Amino acid sequence: MLRKLTTFLEMIKFSHSVFALPFALIAMLVAAGGVPRAAVVFWIVVAVVAARTAAMCFNRIADRDVDARNPRTQGRALVTGELSLTFAWGVLFASVGVFLLAAGMLNYVCLLLAPPCLAVLLGYSVTKRFTSWSHVVLGVALGLAPLGAWLAVRGAPGLFPLLLGAGVALWVAGFDVMYSCQDYEVDRADPTLHSMPKRLGVAGALDRARRFHAVALTLFVLAWWVGSPPLGLPFLLALAGVGGLMVYQHGLVHARDLSRLDAAFFTTNGAISLGLLAVAWLDI
Repeated sequence: MLRKLTTFLEMIKFSHSVFALPFALIAMLVAAGGVPRAAVVFWIVVAVVAARTAAMCFNRIADRDVDARNPRTQGRALVTGELSLTFAWGVLFASVGVFLLAAGMLNYVCLLLAPPCLAVLLGYSVTKRFTSWSHVVLGVALGLAPLGAWLAVRGAPGLFPLLLGAGVALWVAGFDVMYSCQDYEVDRADPTLHSMPKRLGVAGALDRARRFHAVALTLFVLAWWVGSPPLGLPFLLALAGVGGLMVYQHGLVHARDLSRLDAAFFTTNGAISLGLLAVAWLDI
């Protein structure tokens, strides 16, 4: 059972929860002007984790034929048969149920918006079949997290979560474009797949990622301005650090050398999200 759980967590890249969850918690802290009731925190975390689990399960189900043709992904559990398709569908439906439960426990607005949110989260997995802008769709899916957390606290939209969510969307789109560069040859050989590297070439895709990140940082600064107070100078200084990490990240990856892509993708971006959450928590 432990081995199966480990395999499942690896299949859905559970560690990548560090990308969306911290921004949801930042929006929660700003919306509440501090830490809200424990029940609200709990159900926000449950909702984000359940939504991401459902999205990743569906992604692995929808992409199992593509994964089987890609040397980088041929070892994934649904391709090798280590986990069954029935198991994946079961976890998907269970995750959707938990997400809807969490949304309902938060408030009526969250429950009402949960189905369209799921449509975006699950729909991302098919966009690469017809558009090279699928990276942005993935970004939008993760950018919904701070909007949802804000609604969970206040029950009404606001400018801060919109700016923060848009920043998250372009930040995620940028590093996903970088990550997809390693599949350039596979994508180019498959007429059913679309991506920025396939459309623009690796060098062009990396340039597009830099542009996405420049706009993302601008949106984060605007979000700080709108969210101040309760956010203060420490968070702005942290955003300066984010800019530095973005520059460092792009310095690690070049069109002719993708060997340090993992450090640019996971380590740097994990530091950005967790670092901003830590500063926001202390700042507020």
